Amino acid sequence: MRVSDILSSSIVTVDIESSLADAVEKMLGDDVGSAVVTNDSGPRAMLTEYDVLEATYRTDDPLSTIPVRAAATAPLISIGPSASARRAAEKMDEHGVHRLVVVDGLDVVGVVSTTDLIRNYTGIREDARRHADAEYEWLTREEMR
Repeated sequence: MRVSDILSSSIVTVDIESSLADAVEKMLGDDVGSAVVTNDSGPRAMLTEYDVLEATYRTDDPLSTIPVRAAATAPLISIGPSASARRAAEKMDEHGVHRLVVVDGLDVVGVVSTTDLIRNYTGIREDARRHADAEYEWLTREEMR
């Protein structure tokens, strides 16, 4: 199963100079748990619900006074749409994140999260089983020669 099969194409973007209040308003409006943080050069970071909670707890300031740049997680961790779901899980684990931005060339095409992986667990397992069966068949065929 590929990342393109399980990603969420509902993408919220917020400017790095925006306030957390603006970002939260967009996230709530689109019913998403994260936003891709951009500047003039393109995507730069990820802002998650956790980032917002942590920033408000740490500063005890109103959301309207906290800039997105102070709360967002950078660098942005991305993956291509043709990567396997397994590779997405490995990359999340390697970087200690729960979401990856899916990029195709320079275009952001979606976000894949641990929730997406869990929702598609059965399909991912079936793909892994087919792959293992094909590998076993290939190896045993080689031994017979």
